[in-house]
Amino acid sequence: MGQPRYTVGLVVHPVKPVLDSVRIISRFVHRHGGALLVREDDAPRVGPDVEAVAADAFVDRLDAVVSLGGDGTMLGAMRLVVGRSTPVLGVNYGDVGFLVEVPPEGLETALNRLVAGDYTLEPHSCFQVLNGGEECTAFNDVVIAASEPLQSATVDLFVNGARHGYYRGDAVIACTPTGSTAYNYAAGGPVISPSAPSITLTPVAPMSGINRSVVLGGSDAVEFRNPSDRVSLRFMADGTPVGLLRPGVGLSVRLIDDAVNVVRFEPTLHEQRQRVKLSLLDLPLRPDQLLDLVPPQLRERAEQLRAERIEAERLRGGPWSDGPPPAS
Repeated sequence: MGQPRYTVGLVVHPVKPVLDSVRIISRFVHRHGGALLVREDDAPRVGPDVEAVAADAFVDRLDAVVSLGGDGTMLGAMRLVVGRSTPVLGVNYGDVGFLVEVPPEGLETALNRLVAGDYTLEPHSCFQVLNGGEECTAFNDVVIAASEPLQSATVDLFVNGARHGYYRGDAVIACTPTGSTAYNYAAGGPVISPSAPSITLTPVAPMSGINRSVVLGGSDAVEFRNPSDRVSLRFMADGTPVGLLRPGVGLSVRLIDDAVNVVRFEPTLHEQRQRVKLSLLDLPLRPDQLLDLVPPQLRERAEQLRAERIEAERLRGGPWSDGPPPAS
């Protein structure tokens, strides 16, 4: 019997034009004797050359997943394979791209490096969230807020079964280490290293109760309980509304380590780009360290433009006609 076919699944952005990347992946996979799948709901966006399968059969057939979109699409792809060893590769069709590393123009090179084994796997933790009999997954954060706009939310906090005070304010955030740079960071919470398994709790505009961030261990069991006897609260996972926290009901949050593996080709460069995107430039960095954060192609383009400007000034007999000023 021959070797089993290597099967790749596509998860695509709902509106972004990704057909060029789909064609590249399709040619590459079939050239290497593999199979390319997509869920039936996504089939109209990828063309007829990709096999469409039912959603409930999709994940079980996959050896790898390629996400074509932004961070939202990437999070959706990651949720599909929680608890599995299936690697996820992100191709960035979004605006920022904290999770996705590969630009569309670098896709073919990335696929060749995958086959050559020239990559690393970056493990990501996530939250398992239970609300009564309902369960969901969050990679960045869970947010509990009032069910009505411009209302405050009151939430009791329990850690490992023991009560630890309450929150009253606009909202309360529970975030993973990766999610600490999202809503938690905007609300004044700390940035947590992904190498430190932890659960960070941060109040948003607190009025009373706990008024600062608390960092708990990764193995701690956290429960948020609605103390009201008549008013429901709403909760969101990774920015998406999930449901209501009914009066007297608790929402439990547990951290799952190494839930998903994300493909990385240049981990150091990816981290440098993250620092630029986060605008953490208020840190005490020297000018040469700031320059290191700029991608090489942008630095080369800047030098080219500078040289062209100097030459134009020289031809006009301008202030740089006797030579360029020293580089800053």
